Amino acid sequence: MAAAEKISRRFGALITLAALVVIVAGMRAASVLIVPMIVAAFVAVVCMGPMQWLCARGVPSPLAVILIVAAILGVLLAMGALVGTSLTGFTNALPAYEQRLTDQMASLLTWLSGLGIDVSNPSLVDSINPSGAMQLVSSILAGLGGLLSNALLIILTVVFILLEQSTIPGKIEAAFGTWEEIASPAFRRFAENLNRYLAIKTFISLLTGLLIGLWTAVLGVDFPVLWGLLAFVLNYVPTLGSIIAAVPAVLLAYIQLGVPHALWVAFGFFAVNTGLGSILEPRIMGRGLGLSALVVFLSLLVWGWILGPVGMLLSVPLTMTAKIALESREDTRWVAVLLSSASSAEVVAEADTETTEEPAPA
Repeated sequence: MAAAEKISRRFGALITLAALVVIVAGMRAASVLIVPMIVAAFVAVVCMGPMQWLCARGVPSPLAVILIVAAILGVLLAMGALVGTSLTGFTNALPAYEQRLTDQMASLLTWLSGLGIDVSNPSLVDSINPSGAMQLVSSILAGLGGLLSNALLIILTVVFILLEQSTIPGKIEAAFGTWEEIASPAFRRFAENLNRYLAIKTFISLLTGLLIGLWTAVLGVDFPVLWGLLAFVLNYVPTLGSIIAAVPAVLLAYIQLGVPHALWVAFGFFAVNTGLGSILEPRIMGRGLGLSALVVFLSLLVWGWILGPVGMLLSVPLTMTAKIALESREDTRWVAVLLSSASSAEVVAEADTETTEEPAPA
């Protein structure tokens, strides 16, 4: 019996692994369709809080959906007008920026040569490609433009999700019984933590983008709206996102205004990301929602490979969703502990005790 049970367990693990491979391959093949759906789902989750707030104050559900969608469209139109102008100007000025950066790098190499440092090696000169950093910005913005091209599909999906959200509890109650009878404490904790994480992360990202945009505008750097938008989007990617967002803005400040202003821009990025990302965000979210640095890096590679550039932006929210779901069940909580950072692993492990202490619904 023990040997048969052991073989059955191994066979089940192989089936699970095979199913995971098939699912990943299917997601990668259907990424063009899946990415807008995932973005719409995250937007809908963020919008559910305001919608519930409106409905609690007597606003009918259809009218609440209309108001929320109107607010989303207003923000997108205003952002599109500002970003479109900045993006066009940046694209037109990109060749001039690349040339100036190349000239400044040549001057730097000449200065180093004057100090007795050998910079005549052709491989060294060829490996320094200053225009590559500016091209990186163009590729990132092109990826965002591809996402915005699906804006209509995303908004329509959000509308239907929000409309269904108001009717799903009634359908579930009619089919299976009351919500309190069928919703386990683990599932309720999963839904609450996911809503809280997405809402807080979006708020912190908006604040980061606003502060970076204002800081670069005060320093006189060209296209501050563009750098604010880049900081907002890439703030969903911890550590690496802030570095990627800072590089083009610092380079442009160096090209346009010189070394002192570039240092001030770098200091602004460091201060904002340290203050909001390392101090404020953990205090609001709590220690139980942290991911280890290794998991963050691996999630960038995995989700970027499956879903493309947008997958890299959504890698941490997707991994956080998986982690919150795993920690909501006793038999999978050990996986959530492995995904957690050192400071939050204890909190996740202790969730089992909290679950057992919750009284069962009457």
